[in-house]
Amino acid sequence: MRYGVNLLNFGSGTTPESLVRQATDARDLGFEFAMISDHIAVTPDVHEVYPAPFYDQFVLAAHLAGRVPGLRLGTTITVIPYRHPLQTARLAANIDRLNDAGFILGAGVGWSAAEYEVLGVPFRERGAITDEYLAAIRAAWTEDPTSFRGTYVSYEGVRTAPAPATRPHLPVWVGGNSRAAQVRAARLGEGWHPFMPTADLLREALPRLADEAASAGRATPALVPRLQIRVGPRQDGADRPLGHGSVDQIRADLETLAALGATDVLLDTYPGSPGERADADEDRRVLELLMASAS
Repeated sequence: MRYGVNLLNFGSGTTPESLVRQATDARDLGFEFAMISDHIAVTPDVHEVYPAPFYDQFVLAAHLAGRVPGLRLGTTITVIPYRHPLQTARLAANIDRLNDAGFILGAGVGWSAAEYEVLGVPFRERGAITDEYLAAIRAAWTEDPTSFRGTYVSYEGVRTAPAPATRPHLPVWVGGNSRAAQVRAARLGEGWHPFMPTADLLREALPRLADEAASAGRATPALVPRLQIRVGPRQDGADRPLGHGSVDQIRADLETLAALGATDVLLDTYPGSPGERADADEDRRVLELLMASAS
């Protein structure tokens, strides 16, 4: 399995220098990729969990592409309805060409109704918009000029972004743990990117993912989960997210993921609230420990 790290692109003390340090540390510790989260309007509900300043994921990826060579970059996730699909396609393809190690587009529906309202996008239709926009994004990477007819967006004869250098299109990792996200991954993604999954969730979902992909005439998406890492006392129970518990438990979790066929695993040291967030040195210590366990 390949390992990546979630870059914490928000909060007090986050600076251009600290972000470059996070990415450089990740590469130097042996991580193969790094991913960046997404918010455009830091509404009060967003600020409570992911406080400002919040660095834009695409701008930050472009910044890092020129400063941390050898590290693949990506998004975990891009909230697809927030941007016109041609803009998302162009941003991702440009960064893929600018970064020597390439780019992964993580894709999801998001969760903040307030942020949707500020951006003027209907929250209740976010799933349908995401499906349509992903289809348009994939078309933009393979057709030049490209045309698309849909409920939410339509255009004809548009010149598109530079094509990926070595692939017909960029890999799309579809985020979300729900059945709808699993279906979306099977039909529109190269990877399924659940967050904080339990082992039982994965064992139940993987056959469904394979069946949905087969029905769509596609290869089964890779399992590419994001684990929130919380090292502490041993935890028991079927509802324990992978990545929580003792070092021995987390080591066993990584072995479980390998047995389930995971190709990539993203490690996320953010505990979910700014008050619990560790400093950069502690995050590095945890990542060093886990990489040593995984080797």
